[in-house]
Amino acid sequence: MRRPRVGLVVNPVAGLGGRVGLGGTDGPERVRRAVELGARPLAGARAAQALRALRARLAAEDLEVLTAPGPMGADAVRAAGLVPVVVRVAGAAVGDDTTTVAVGSNAASADATGAGAASAGATATPTAPAPVATASVITTPAHTTSAVRALVDAGVDLLLFAGGDGTARDVLRALPAEGSERCPVLGIPTGVKMHSAVFAVGPAAAGEVAGAWLDGSGGVRLRDAEVMDRDEGALRDGRVASRLFGWLPVPDVPARVQQRKTGSTAATGDASTGIAAEVAGRVGEGPLVLGPGTTTRAVATALGADASLAGVDVLALRAGRADVVARDTGEAELLARIGAGPCWIGLSPIGGQGFLLGRGNQQISPRVLRAAGGRDRLLVLCPEHKLAALGGRPLLLDTGDPELDAELSGYLPVLTGHRRVSLYPATH
Repeated sequence: MRRPRVGLVVNPVAGLGGRVGLGGTDGPERVRRAVELGARPLAGARAAQALRALRARLAAEDLEVLTAPGPMGADAVRAAGLVPVVVRVAGAAVGDDTTTVAVGSNAASADATGAGAASAGATATPTAPAPVATASVITTPAHTTSAVRALVDAGVDLLLFAGGDGTARDVLRALPAEGSERCPVLGIPTGVKMHSAVFAVGPAAAGEVAGAWLDGSGGVRLRDAEVMDRDEGALRDGRVASRLFGWLPVPDVPARVQQRKTGSTAATGDASTGIAAEVAGRVGEGPLVLGPGTTTRAVATALGADASLAGVDVLALRAGRADVVARDTGEAELLARIGAGPCWIGLSPIGGQGFLLGRGNQQISPRVLRAAGGRDRLLVLCPEHKLAALGGRPLLLDTGDPELDAELSGYLPVLTGHRRVSLYPATH
């Protein structure tokens, strides 16, 4: 029997705009703007983290990793201490149409040419683990779809892709619409929003699920999972909603694969007013960093502030009222405004998924959380009906810092109304 074959495709720009407050990074101009604002690529490092978790379950000698060249996969495989089998990608999949944007004063240009790539099944030359690329390669959906098709044609048993909802849509376009020949896939979450149900709850979880599927010992089955993306038209109308684009076959490990985002239901006037009164009582006078979402916006409205729907704002509270002093902030501005801290941070979990950190609010980074005062300065804002809709599933944490995720785990107080607090579990 041949060794299990896993394929890996990395979207190098996925999530690049998260910490600088740009949201997604669709299109080269937005990528360049993100880099100008100080963004650093995260997709390759998170892909490597997933592969290290996979390697902990399956020995390297029992695993074959097929991937695209350079920052579209091979760099991450080497960073995980594995030897990639680099598959040639037809056309200009990782070559002529890509450009490289240097990140940092001494960043090296990432190799996006595919030069020296081996054909599928060729023996790769072992190399020492290499760092994940420190440059951002601007790729298009065509690069992703071409790489996916090349890996599936090479006969992988599972396709891992590192990206966000836009990348999931590219994978969906690349695979057959139906039929038994559809390759199982699993997303390593590296984007900003990730409303789709095709992603693991974190990079390490992706590796764990991949290992369970590939070793065949856990009785893991496939399920059709939704590929979703944010409805930009609804956002312009002041609503957070998602569109369904199709389904992909995903290993079914409920605790380690995320749910799709459900439609947002604004808190009732009474619930918003009650939560706002509780927030005002706890914060008193001073700054409040407020995460995105329908619930947090409704609470801000009850405090007299016009907060953004999809961004992270800074509010100033005084005498039970609030004013927006900074709108759609990035990590750097949050750190500057928090200063030496402490500062309160108000968040609401994503409906249906339960994510509290790491989805749509990457500006509230580990550095920001620690500067603000950590766990003791978190205000979880969630009306009772939204909490009940989770069905007992825990709140989820994916800050990018495993140690911080562990510190924040456990039972968190959730403000559901005025003088109404529920203790609810959070995990990573």
